[in-house]
Amino acid sequence: MHTSGGKLPMTWYPQAYVAKVSMTNMDMRADPTRGYPGRTYRFYKGPTVFPFGAGFSYTRFNQHLVSAPTTISVPTLHSNLEGNNATTMKKNAVRTKHIKCESLDLNMHIDVKNIGDMDGTHTILIFSIPSYTRMKQLITFEKVYVVAGAQQRVKINMNICKHFSIADEYGIRRIFMGEHKIHVGEDLRHSITFQAP
Repeated sequence: MHTSGGKLPMTWYPQAYVAKVSMTNMDMRADPTRGYPGRTYRFYKGPTVFPFGAGFSYTRFNQHLVSAPTTISVPTLHSNLEGNNATTMKKNAVRTKHIKCESLDLNMHIDVKNIGDMDGTHTILIFSIPSYTRMKQLITFEKVYVVAGAQQRVKINMNICKHFSIADEYGIRRIFMGEHKIHVGEDLRHSITFQAP
């Protein structure tokens, strides 16, 4: 028998949150000075009824990280970032328009094993936490069907510019150099360091 599984695309807040925060207030970032707790899994850090990405299935799955790079060299279009173009490098982050993005793919291989009694689908959620911002963000996801007792190897392809860049306060997309902690769901951890060549 085949079953489906699903993951929540939002955070379910407790009653106290709903009573305190107006439904029309869509500010994302928390503001402690006025007691505003923020919204979404990226900014709200309080208790939840169900967190973003929580799921339900009629079967159970294990995930295992098989392979992923530990260091990525990020080639830029300018030879001297600091001297020639001060707007390129900021707080150890490089503007994506100054990076050779087309050649910057990253592949991860993850084994998903169905350890339950029913066939089912599992959604792999990949999060990144750059060391500079320490802000967790979903960068990609992949859904896989696995029959009961079987294992499926999933290749997840990501582009550094598309999946790992963050918009700064001016809306400019940048990639932070240094360590990025990768979370595959809640149970797998891996670190990748981006460095200028």
